[in-house]
Amino acid sequence: MSLPSLRKTSLLLGVCVPSLKKEASKFKIKRLELDPHLKMYFSKHEFIYAHDPNKQCKTGDIVLIESLRESLTKLISHRVKEIIYPYGDVTCPLTNKKVVGSKYREHIDAINKIYGERPGAFKYGEAPPRGWQEDKKDFSHAETYIKYHEDGTEQPYAV
Repeated sequence: MSLPSLRKTSLLLGVCVPSLKKEASKFKIKRLELDPHLKMYFSKHEFIYAHDPNKQCKTGDIVLIESLRESLTKLISHRVKEIIYPYGDVTCPLTNKKVVGSKYREHIDAINKIYGERPGAFKYGEAPPRGWQEDKKDFSHAETYIKYHEDGTEQPYAV
């Protein structure tokens, strides 16, 4: 059974992936496709480009994407409407509580108080905000380019 085209869908939810396009970001969109023989749904991933002139989306962000009335280019047919969840900072939409995997952070803290905290456990309350390692270990904000050949020079942002 064929899926309706992504270009006809008005709102999409996608995950930002690395992109080399200027003023656009690339998104991975998960869709479920029905297998008529097995009567089961299987996930299918499609990639789409959305207009993002300020490059506000970073790799891993979950973003709401809106279709444009007319395509800007052959590839860019959508625009970034809103960043729903920044990478690593997921909030439950019903309770507005922070979530780690399938558990609330409050539940993890309560369990740690009862049984004691492990020595190597991650402390979410003391963690710095995302982006504090820009230019140190996080280079997702830097402009990337394709490395076509080895010429012996240092090319830190090459893909």
